[in-house]
Amino acid sequence: MVTIQQLREKIANLATQANHLLAEKGDQVWSPEDQAKFDGFTNDINATKAQIKNIETMRELEADKYFQNAAPKKDNDVPVDALVGIALYLRHGQNVSNEQAAQIRNAMSTGTGSEGGFTVPAEIATMVIEKLKAFGGMREVATILTTVSGNALNFPTSDGTGEEGEIVAENAGAGSLDIDFGTVALPVYKYSSKQIALPLELIQDSAIDVIALVVARIAMRIARVQNRHNTVGTGTNQPFGVITRAGVGKVGATGQTTIVTYDDTIDLKHSVNRAYRTRARYMMNDLSVATISKLKDTTGRPIWTPAITADAPDLLNGHAVTINDDVAPMAANAKSLAFGDFSQYTIRDVQNSTTMRRFDDSAFALKGQVGFCGWTRSGGNLLEPAAVKVFQNSAT
Repeated sequence: MVTIQQLREKIANLATQANHLLAEKGDQVWSPEDQAKFDGFTNDINATKAQIKNIETMRELEADKYFQNAAPKKDNDVPVDALVGIALYLRHGQNVSNEQAAQIRNAMSTGTGSEGGFTVPAEIATMVIEKLKAFGGMREVATILTTVSGNALNFPTSDGTGEEGEIVAENAGAGSLDIDFGTVALPVYKYSSKQIALPLELIQDSAIDVIALVVARIAMRIARVQNRHNTVGTGTNQPFGVITRAGVGKVGATGQTTIVTYDDTIDLKHSVNRAYRTRARYMMNDLSVATISKLKDTTGRPIWTPAITADAPDLLNGHAVTINDDVAPMAANAKSLAFGDFSQYTIRDVQNSTTMRRFDDSAFALKGQVGFCGWTRSGGNLLEPAAVKVFQNSAT
């Protein structure tokens, strides 16, 4: 069976050939043969990336995650740290010895179920945050702000891109230009993973890394809903998404319901003030890549540069591309492509707000299952809307 590493090496090889072709042709007008050759590289790259994504999806669905290079621990072993206490709680709930119960209390807070479960220690919270980063794309490019509490928080904003100074005559006074300040709210919301039902036998199996298993499921669910809200959230009982808050920089011409042109990508880029273009990038749905990666400039030269290494981004018009599947794919009226400085979008996490609870009630017990649920508090908003603009497909 082919491995992900082999597939990544294949992508690197294809990208090297594609970039070599770009460099070899330079500013020459591309022939149909050149174009077909380059399109073959990009098609193979996209197909291989899709294959990697499919493999990773199947890995997410696998519940049997075993400890590596470690002997199974016995339940009556003397607890040694907070992680052991968490594992005892996840594996056995309250059905433990007095010594183990003490370790669980030391590892987790004494918060009640009505308050959302037990606050997890820093090690588990860090695991959750790291997994949140792996889904969607917004946490890769946004500014992350951690606050001690979830109290109301307003950020002052001011767009100075239209302001300029002046020349003054000798002995003349300087003119005045007041700065217009505004405020942007950055509230937080309580996110839940929803209840997760897992087989009792799986949880009690000492060979299973129960912490990794439960945390992966909880974090994956929370990450997906947070990324969707941080991307297209309405701002009503949920965060404002970056696409929702950003202005429209370019609207496709009539007939462009499912396509975008090279000129559109350039117009979108220049709809963002130069002050925000230093750190700017493009963001789009993975389904849009197949269309946009084949666009050519006026000489027929591709404007898409495939990444050579796995950890490097693809480039569009020389700017990095972030793939975010919560951006709408191309369709009538869809805001399908964004460009700008996404670090102006701030995600606010509340410190020590990650909680977890195990459920042993009859709804699960009768099915031989154990229930788990996780919570965390977070929010987000685009503090400077002028920093990001979107391309909107034509309505007809």
